[in-house]
Amino acid sequence: MAIVIVSRGCYRRGSEVAERAAARLGYACISREVLLEASKIFDIPELRLTRAIEEAPSLLERLGRDRRKYIAFIRTALLREVQKDNVVYHGYAGHFFLRGIPAVLKARVFADLEERIREEMEQSGSTAEKARERVLRDDEERRRWALSLYGMDPADPGLYDVLLHIGTLTVEDAARLLAEAAALPSFRMTPEAKRLLNDRVLEAQVESYLIEEFPRFTVTVERGAARVRLITGFSLHTLLLEKPKLVEKVQALATLAGAESVHVTFDHPL
Repeated sequence: MAIVIVSRGCYRRGSEVAERAAARLGYACISREVLLEASKIFDIPELRLTRAIEEAPSLLERLGRDRRKYIAFIRTALLREVQKDNVVYHGYAGHFFLRGIPAVLKARVFADLEERIREEMEQSGSTAEKARERVLRDDEERRRWALSLYGMDPADPGLYDVLLHIGTLTVEDAARLLAEAAALPSFRMTPEAKRLLNDRVLEAQVESYLIEEFPRFTVTVERGAARVRLITGFSLHTLLLEKPKLVEKVQALATLAGAESVHVTFDHPL
C-alpha cells in the first residue's frame, strides 16, 4: 500500500509514466479528477480553480483572498483522494501538499529542453521558435507560482525521492522503476504515517471551512485536535469584547470540518 506523487511540470509524457506505473501497481491514477472533486465539494466553477493553480503570480495577486481559498479547496480535495491509499497522483502541487509525510513516494519526471520543444511542436503544430517560447514560459510561470505560494522551486531535486529523466530511459522504463520503488518497504504506509496524513487532511478541511469567514488565521492539527490562531488586527479592547463570539464561531466550523477538539488563540495574548 503506497501513495505516489508524480511531478511532471508541463512535460506531457510524465502523465504516461504515472498512468503506466499505476497500471503496474493496480492503483488508481488521478489528476484532473481532483479539480472536479473540489468543484463539486465547494460549489466553485472548475475554471476558477484551474486559473488559481495555473496562472502566474501577477493574476493570483489580483485574485487576493480568493487565491488562498481556491488553493485550500484543491488541497483538501487532493488530500482526501490520496488518503484512500493505493493511488498515483500526477498534477499540480502534490509534492508541496504532502511534504513532510513519510512513506509518500515523490517523483519528478522530466526531459531535455529540446525533446520538450519537439513534443510541443507535434502537439500544437507550432514552429520551433513558438514552441520554445511556450515551453520556457510555462516553466517560468510554474516556478513563479510555486515560489510565490511555498517559497520552493519545483525543479529543486531535494523535493523528490526519485528523478526520472526520459531520454536513455523510455516511458515504460520509467514506469517500471517507479512501480518498483513504490513497492519498497520505505514507502509502505505505517500507522504513524497514516496518522500524520489524517491530521494533514483534517488541517486542510478546517482551513477550507474557516476561510470564508476569517481572512487571516493559521491552523495546525495533531491527533485530531485543531489549534487555530486568529489574526484579527483588533485593538485589545475590541478583541476582549468580540472574543466569545469569535471562539464560538471557530469552534463550530472546525468541529463541522471534523476536528475532535478546537483550541483558539489570538494575535493578542489574552
